[in-house]
Amino acid sequence: MVENPLVLGIDLGTSGLRIAIINTEKKILYTSSKPYSIGLEIWEDWINCLKRLIQEVPKELKEKLVSCSVAGTSGTLLACKNNGDPIGKALPYFLSCSEYSHEINKLFLKNCIASSISGSVGRALKLLAKYGNQIILRHQADWISGWLIDNWEYGEEGNNIRMGWDVSNNSWPESFQYINWLKCLPKIISSGQTMGTICNKKSKELNLPKNLKVIAGTTDSNAGVLATFPNKNDGVTILGSTIVIKKFVEKPLFGSGISNHKLLDNWLCGGASNAGAAILLDFFDINYIQELSQQINPNNSTGIDLLPLSNKGERFPVDNPNLQPKLEPRPVSDSLYLHALLEGLAKIEARGWQKIHELGADLPKQIITIGGGAKNITWKKIREKEIGIPIKICNRPPAAGVASIALKALL
Repeated sequence: MVENPLVLGIDLGTSGLRIAIINTEKKILYTSSKPYSIGLEIWEDWINCLKRLIQEVPKELKEKLVSCSVAGTSGTLLACKNNGDPIGKALPYFLSCSEYSHEINKLFLKNCIASSISGSVGRALKLLAKYGNQIILRHQADWISGWLIDNWEYGEEGNNIRMGWDVSNNSWPESFQYINWLKCLPKIISSGQTMGTICNKKSKELNLPKNLKVIAGTTDSNAGVLATFPNKNDGVTILGSTIVIKKFVEKPLFGSGISNHKLLDNWLCGGASNAGAAILLDFFDINYIQELSQQINPNNSTGIDLLPLSNKGERFPVDNPNLQPKLEPRPVSDSLYLHALLEGLAKIEARGWQKIHELGADLPKQIITIGGGAKNITWKKIREKEIGIPIKICNRPPAAGVASIALKALL
């Protein structure tokens, strides 16, 4: 047994990759990040970022690693050959495939996150139409985990909920018995289970211990939740490229755009909007956003009603693939426009919490916020005004959250 063992978390987000190394007390000893050079759809970018970040880890930390876990964007799907070699680009989680809505509806008897056209089934059908059904389909985290162990047989349950996996019954929907592409889907295992040991080639290439265990991780937003150590009265909002809200609940909740995950033996319920901080970067760079934010009085309202989606279509708190963004009128003042965009995003988050409450969850007594947008204090105050719940900022990266799952290898 390694003395003072450490674990590694790998978190693939919308815009880049982050790693974190923690000890058995969940203290972060090392963290680093790298943006994708081209974009989320390019699997080579995932690998290049991971290689660069692992190579930069100090040798004395690498030597003590005993396990790792991977989190990825839920719904980003890659077509591969049976040996795991990718075919073409990945289809990102935000790509809705409305042309397959009829086929999707036939597969699901009840509304769930997979029955939406923003689920993974539409993207799967798109890839199958292009490449045939002699392929395998893997979500981002599952593919990277497979790359580490040179075995793409498995898929982690949380990363496959958007494909239709029912965590409550540990099964694919009954209707999947009749599809001719069931063999394209992975063998599902629970978060925290061992997927395998790093293969010799990757161990040498990354200079990682040859007995490093790869533990089934979770989605990037769930990793973010775990990084905050929430209690049962807390809600968690991840303010990244999109807004994701999550809360631990007594039992699963069901509704359009709602996902239920089993995480460390607890039910985690949530929803993800297509709106988020990405829209702000369509208009301003980060430094200018910081400058403009200081000019905003968050206690005032702009009176401008915006729906700040980056593209057509929303998945939560409403599931409407045809919902159009509303980004006008744009006032002359940049600070006033930023204020209106932040208000619009805060209203979407408020509606999200209300939707979860309507479905049976208690409203949180406190909202813990992580992600790039969490650093903006002006936005925090606007959100508190719109939502009416106190907000606390947490700076722990999601990679530390998924690393905590890797600790299961030590139990």
